[in-house]
Amino acid sequence: GRMLRAPRVWPDLGGPRVLGTMGILTLVLCSCSGQPASLPWDLPAISSWEHQGGLVFIHTESSLYSLPCSPIEMEVADPTYRWVQDRAVPKLFSVTKEGHLLFQHFQAGDSGKYSCTISYMKHGVHVFQTFHYSIFGYHVLGGLDTVLLFHSKLCEDEWTKRFLWGLQDKLRQLEIEQHCKLQLTATFCFPSLNNPLDEFIIQVQLEVSLFGPHWDKHCNSQDMEMVTDCYRKTVQHNLGQVQLALTRFFKEHKSFHVTGADIPSINFTNEFVGFLMTKQCSGGYGQTKQLQRCLDCCIVCPPGMFSPPKNSQCSPCPVGTYSLTYGMAFCTPCKDGMITRVPGASSVTDCVKKERTKHAVSIVHRIPVLLLIILPALLAINFLFILSFCYLFYQEYQASSPRASKTTGSSARMETVTSFFRIPRQGPQVGPDAGCANDTSHLDTSASQGGDEEHMHGAASPAMTSNLAAVTDETTPVLTLEDGKDTF
Repeated sequence: GRMLRAPRVWPDLGGPRVLGTMGILTLVLCSCSGQPASLPWDLPAISSWEHQGGLVFIHTESSLYSLPCSPIEMEVADPTYRWVQDRAVPKLFSVTKEGHLLFQHFQAGDSGKYSCTISYMKHGVHVFQTFHYSIFGYHVLGGLDTVLLFHSKLCEDEWTKRFLWGLQDKLRQLEIEQHCKLQLTATFCFPSLNNPLDEFIIQVQLEVSLFGPHWDKHCNSQDMEMVTDCYRKTVQHNLGQVQLALTRFFKEHKSFHVTGADIPSINFTNEFVGFLMTKQCSGGYGQTKQLQRCLDCCIVCPPGMFSPPKNSQCSPCPVGTYSLTYGMAFCTPCKDGMITRVPGASSVTDCVKKERTKHAVSIVHRIPVLLLIILPALLAINFLFILSFCYLFYQEYQASSPRASKTTGSSARMETVTSFFRIPRQGPQVGPDAGCANDTSHLDTSASQGGDEEHMHGAASPAMTSNLAAVTDETTPVLTLEDGKDTF
């Protein structure tokens, strides 16, 4: 039979209600256009439906999770199921005959967008119903950090590595029994305080994850709230059990012997075991309020985001980096000479060549437009300034002629304009007698206004002589009045 392949982009068409409404509208439009309306038994041979299944949260390292194709029970004859994941690399799915998708030991990378299409025949019509899900991994808080101190006669890397290999090999049986995972995170070697020359201390740090194989074997409820509560209780119980098991283990295994071809047996003797219970998110996970039934749970970071180990938040990838998959602890940097335009890039194609910012480019593009607007205004202002300067120069030339006495008022006004534009000039001297006569008349006027005519018409004092000299040089009426006032 024909199968409908789930699209990469899943539009929410609103389910059968919207599609049913579209069918009714089609019948009405066909009736109005004069064409015969299609009756139900004249429907096409294929009918397709889209449904949004919503968010699904699956606990990390779940022993077995079964996701039905349809969120509601459907009774159809001889259905066929097809699961598709929205990812570049194809993946084989484990599907039951009832169409349930099975996840064993769920990992962060199993998160993503999934769709399931049910195909069946109904009244002679081939029907396809597609359900879309967004699946996220999560885990409840709880872990154990262990610090171990060993005494040894050597502090060489080669012998320390052999010792650590033997230690991990002996701990594997404990992992199986306690359904946990033990990961060696750090090793340090430093001289002993008691005997720094002949004795060394090897510090070993172990990180205990409580989500080992079959850790949730007692939590098989289908009710989400009940199973989450079971996960919490299981984690708390396992924390205590692992701590007791490790303490007992290092009492039974006090010394670890390492042998080599050149050096005889070397002992690494355990002297201290310390535990620290932690409540931190694993790398690639962060806390969010999406999972309402477990607000303090850690949910996997989606593409474009990351969360370093022991960080409680997912953050967008910085500019210049990207993350492709779910559960990334660190983002991948773009190649040299490449950068992302905005934070939160989730694809290699988001890396582009470095170039000027959009703001700078927009300014460069606007410069010609700004020039077209500003340049005519600047030219007009310059033209008016030159025209005014020529007019004033012409007026000054007219004032220098013998007929200037007739235009004394207009010359005074021109002087005011000239002083406003700060145009320096020296007044032309028609003759000594005329210049002195004019200036004396002004001085007499200012003197009479000051009420000291006798002093002005008498012999000139030294101060007056200097003022007269200044007036004779500048021949500016306004300045003459100011100088006359200064004399008093």
